Amino acid sequence: MCGITGFWSAETADTSASAGIAWRMADTLRNRGPDDGGVWLDHAHNLALGHRRLSILDLSPAGHQPMHSACERYVIAFNGEIYNHRDLRSQLTDEGKDPPWCGHADTETLLACFAAWGIEKTLQACVGMFAIALWDRRDRRLTLARDRMGEKPLYYGWQGDTLLFGSELKALKAHPAFRGAVDRNALTLLLRHNCIPAPYSIYQGIAKLLPGHFINIPLHGSSSARAAQPQAYWRLNDAVQRGLADPFSGSPDEAVDLLHSRLSASIGEQMLADVPLGAFLSGGTDSSTIAALMQAQSHQPIRTFTIGFDEGGYDEAAHAKAVARHLGTEHTELYVHPKDALAVIPRLPTMYCEPFSDSSQIPTFLVSQMARQHVTVALSGDGGDELFGGYNRYLSARKVWSRMQRLPLFARHAAAGMLRALPPATWDRLFALAKPLLPKRLHLAIPGDKAQKLADVLALSDEQAFFHQLTSHWKDPASIVIGAREPQTQLTTPAAWPHSDSFEHWMMAMDTQTYMTDDILVKVDRAAMATSLETRVPMLDHRVVELAWRMPLDLKIRQGQGKWLLRQVLYRHIPQQLIERPKQGFSIPLDSWLRGPLRDWAEHLLNEGRLRQEGYFHPAPIRQMWTEHLSGRRNWQHHLWDVLMFQAWLAENQHHDLSAHR
Repeated sequence: MCGITGFWSAETADTSASAGIAWRMADTLRNRGPDDGGVWLDHAHNLALGHRRLSILDLSPAGHQPMHSACERYVIAFNGEIYNHRDLRSQLTDEGKDPPWCGHADTETLLACFAAWGIEKTLQACVGMFAIALWDRRDRRLTLARDRMGEKPLYYGWQGDTLLFGSELKALKAHPAFRGAVDRNALTLLLRHNCIPAPYSIYQGIAKLLPGHFINIPLHGSSSARAAQPQAYWRLNDAVQRGLADPFSGSPDEAVDLLHSRLSASIGEQMLADVPLGAFLSGGTDSSTIAALMQAQSHQPIRTFTIGFDEGGYDEAAHAKAVARHLGTEHTELYVHPKDALAVIPRLPTMYCEPFSDSSQIPTFLVSQMARQHVTVALSGDGGDELFGGYNRYLSARKVWSRMQRLPLFARHAAAGMLRALPPATWDRLFALAKPLLPKRLHLAIPGDKAQKLADVLALSDEQAFFHQLTSHWKDPASIVIGAREPQTQLTTPAAWPHSDSFEHWMMAMDTQTYMTDDILVKVDRAAMATSLETRVPMLDHRVVELAWRMPLDLKIRQGQGKWLLRQVLYRHIPQQLIERPKQGFSIPLDSWLRGPLRDWAEHLLNEGRLRQEGYFHPAPIRQMWTEHLSGRRNWQHHLWDVLMFQAWLAENQHHDLSAHR
């Protein structure tokens, strides 16, 4: 894994000054690439490329970047892995278009493909994860490209007459042209989604390139460059439509065979590395499937890693250990005490280059930190829920919505009032008392919070609004952020929605393009890269994704249980009784920590005078929420964490900016 960056200026700059700037930008990404670094300047055209390298394939100097193509037309800065690059080399050889190879790095393969096939055909031929900056010296054109599912990040944008780009915002901030005005509209999206979805970023004028897109920027002048627009070379919505139009028609056993074969092939390709490799293992369906299929292809025990918490309800380490024992992996576990997790919090504003508030970022960092002590690459099970119907909302949303629609609007309003009349803690106690009398399907996790969510959605008009509400934190974030208007996103733009055969499939497709890309993948990338660990996600191989969308819904959700098809693959390797248990998120006891060891830290950041002076938030609703949370009357952990992560990020970045300009 690596980090890329660069800039172009419409004005001629001093060569030595430009080189120094490029090095400073690249060095901010040292955590992404501690093994090597380089910059390259096209002095005639005021363009600079920077790179930091984490050596995974071809550890020799032949993998050094920025790298030139054999024909000298292209120069590339590349972050990622092209898993099928050996096949691409063979194809070039068959076509008589292969250059004299200098090494076996996939970067060299990419350059040869661009030279032989052009931009779009090469991107469509690649299987992998990547962010690419490619300079065409002949046509004076810069191409930025991002992988299909958005595993690797890429920011870009204009600050005055200077185009900046890079893997993380901190690289862009190292350029003297960067101004860094906070985008208050984007801040509203953080409050709603606990992340800032692409194409937005926290800064005005800076965007994230959408997954599956590339942008060709002709650098003949700032006006022509600014007019360039991203283009899609692959869209999930298209894959959804193709899959639903050509559904798998074989037997369930044949479907399991097909998924087993395709996923095994993906994992086999992603096990290719010239450095030690392992896997995250929580003991759940997704990570256990990845570990099982890895072990089935390895002649020696693979390395697996998990962390556990002492707090009841948050620990899955025992389950992971049982799975590891059955598979025969070389397993490492770390039990985390609250002080260990709390020590991570001050690092979050530097680890995440824009405010990000999924609190599972903390255990994700801790397991990455532990794994990095033993391996350089770790495979992850992310993607299984979105592709195969694992989230609880896929199981319950349709039923809840259908039942809601049977009631007239006034009755639903009355029911919402009743649900809100009792605080979540009271609902929790009532459900605990009634649990022995309730059927198993009503044994809800955190029933009090679910009651409050249900109250919020009772009066909604359609399924899509219902889903939007279910997946939102703050319900009206523009009323919290001073001078802001909430922008449109894919969730609020019907023209961008997938055409689907069911509400469940629609939710899965939307989650894949929003929650997974903007939250899950961001969380894992930044947490792992903070420790210089490369993560790979075999279920997001686009061929696995496309196969999943050919599978009918009843092979994913069956008899009230999600991920049926994926579970059948897993049960070929692990006994069912080791896996079957209620779904449990990768989380921390944030609600109690905010009332306990984090209270003083949070109070400092949520101080009314501070909020008023900084001028981003209306203090009153935040202070009321904080008071209710401290009293135990409500659990506002997620809402408060959204604000706290912005506040912590703001404090860190204000300090950084002041220090940088002294």
